[in-house]
Amino acid sequence: MIQNALLGKPLPVYGDGLQIRDWLFVEDHTRALFQVLESGQIGETYNIGGHSEKTNLEVVQTICQTLDKIRPKPNHSSYGEQITFVKDRLGHDRRYAINAEKIRSELNWSPQETFITGIQKTITWYLNNQDWVTQVSDETYKHWLETQYGSFKKTETF
Repeated sequence: MIQNALLGKPLPVYGDGLQIRDWLFVEDHTRALFQVLESGQIGETYNIGGHSEKTNLEVVQTICQTLDKIRPKPNHSSYGEQITFVKDRLGHDRRYAINAEKIRSELNWSPQETFITGIQKTITWYLNNQDWVTQVSDETYKHWLETQYGSFKKTETF
């Protein structure tokens, strides 16, 4: 979404965009994994959650509003104008939810970032690493992946 916004491309949102997901900053997820490795009980399951449920539309709007502030368009229009609603996927779950209470209560883990601080850090990282984004978006990266891991062929799953 960030890259499409910067390139002036449509920002596709499935259906009405009201599917709910729990958002977690990647470094918080990594800290949780280390906490489980260091302090978790063998054989136990620990759900890792951000305690930050947002609709897909809220996430895209937040990205657009953040970009409007830190990387405004030359014509000062909003990135939000690029949001495009597309046909929803068949069987698209309306909400994914987990209970992450166990990791908090047993391992004393909770996220350090809020949704807002995490998404701002993510956007800033993408803005500061455009060379990397370009490299993984072009054919060179696809060729490297195929060289390392073999050909990727899309297969239909029933």
